[in-house]
Amino acid sequence: MNGAANPAAPVLFVLFGAAGDLSRRLIVPALFNLHLDGRLPAGFRLLGIDRRELGDGALAEDYRDAVTRHSRRGAPEPGAWEAFAAGISYRRADVNSGETYANLAAMVRARPPGGGPEPVVVFYLAVPPTLIEPIVNGLGEAGLTRDADHARVVAEKPLGRDLDSFRAINSALGRHFIEQQTYRIDHFLGKETVQNILALRFANPIFEPIWDRRYVDHVAITVAESLGVEHRGAYYERAGALRDMVQNHLLQLLCLVAMEPPVAYDAEDIRNKKMDVLRALRPITRAGVHEVAARGQYGPGWLRGVRLPGYRGEPAVDLRSNTETFAALKLQVDNWRWQEVPFYLRTGKRLMDQVSEISIRFRDVPHRAFPDAVGLNAQPARLVIRIQPDEGIDLKFMAKEPGSPLRLRPVDMRFSYREAFAQASPNAYETLLRDVLLGDATLFMRADQVEAAWRLLMPVLEVWEETPAADFPNYAAGSWGPESAQVLMARDGRSWLSPTLSAGSRRQPDQTREMTRDEPDPAPTPPAGDGDTV
Repeated sequence: MNGAANPAAPVLFVLFGAAGDLSRRLIVPALFNLHLDGRLPAGFRLLGIDRRELGDGALAEDYRDAVTRHSRRGAPEPGAWEAFAAGISYRRADVNSGETYANLAAMVRARPPGGGPEPVVVFYLAVPPTLIEPIVNGLGEAGLTRDADHARVVAEKPLGRDLDSFRAINSALGRHFIEQQTYRIDHFLGKETVQNILALRFANPIFEPIWDRRYVDHVAITVAESLGVEHRGAYYERAGALRDMVQNHLLQLLCLVAMEPPVAYDAEDIRNKKMDVLRALRPITRAGVHEVAARGQYGPGWLRGVRLPGYRGEPAVDLRSNTETFAALKLQVDNWRWQEVPFYLRTGKRLMDQVSEISIRFRDVPHRAFPDAVGLNAQPARLVIRIQPDEGIDLKFMAKEPGSPLRLRPVDMRFSYREAFAQASPNAYETLLRDVLLGDATLFMRADQVEAAWRLLMPVLEVWEETPAADFPNYAAGSWGPESAQVLMARDGRSWLSPTLSAGSRRQPDQTREMTRDEPDPAPTPPAGDGDTV
């Protein structure tokens, strides 16, 4: 595709926000793992740019500590780290100064002794949204963005906080970079299980024939976090669950589930099919927000035997905050495949477990030959795509228990990445950064996709901001969210079921209990003997 370069070409990776938390926790550990796997091109160099006073050696040492703490492989071997760190350099710079970009242009255009091929330059913007426009303007004015084959820009979310602010950011990017140079990153799309949705659907003839309104009753997508806002209170006050998770992660998952088969595994074809889904989503009216959306904010509660504060008790959070830490939506895809099949989305913080999954619930059998007493109607047949913590796919169906009398119960057919392939899946950032280096935009969001997502959610955002919630906080930390989310599905005669956690999930510190059968969402309980109630 245009913009793809020879993977062996040297790369200059210019990291704006090099001393920030995102660079230290995710970007540099991912780059180092690519180095260990031999997947970085020869001549790879990392140029860090930030406003802190640091030298090359200080930044490299800071990164080594970050890799030790955050990489899936742990502490680096000295020899491997020294080879990687040899390509790290640092420049203290003011992103609002033209001198910064003039100096950067001189570095980019300089050639090593003996010449060599022109490098691909990746400008990674690990910075707040307010800094994107001055940075891309500076790059453009210095002539660093014109070569579409050798210049790429990576923009991190949040891409604005509403439709207008996204358009302003996108306009700044579009003035200096064409779409083929622009990579809007969503780390959820780099997860192995998310990518495997396409393989599951389009490489297996047994699933696609039943992947439509004739056989599917509804789809439920859950992205639950057991953590609170931690040290991100100031950021979260401006964002909230709808902006932070639904606008990007959950809507992208919906697109992968609902899209039509692509003609080929090609970036533009796949992104076109996803855009078709976003166009088909039934618009949300301001008057109808209360019927299709639910919000919540966590209060004090118990999780794993620990008493936790409510959101309003977290650092940097307004004591009367109206920010939602939980959001749920009911969406409809108005096309032939999915007409009248609801898609339910929910996400929240301080929920009972850290788990993300997509549940495709199938319709009931058309004729119930078995009596109710044998248990046929106890659980729905469903296909569960587990994104985290234990990546895999479960098919849940009914089977007869051994012996007599006749009794049916739900059982699982289970695929686990960890067990099937006996190797660790790469971190999502490893996958996405490798694709940036290769010029493959398949897993990245296109501008029209992001704009369509903002346009869909704007009525909800506007109504929620104009009408403060009267019941916040309305769910306890350690529960599965507010009652209003249950009502959202109960209106349709449906209910949320607890996410599927396997024994393999126990390796994750946030997982505390086995849940292998469908059951209604349970309420949290305080430790025995403690007089507090939730």
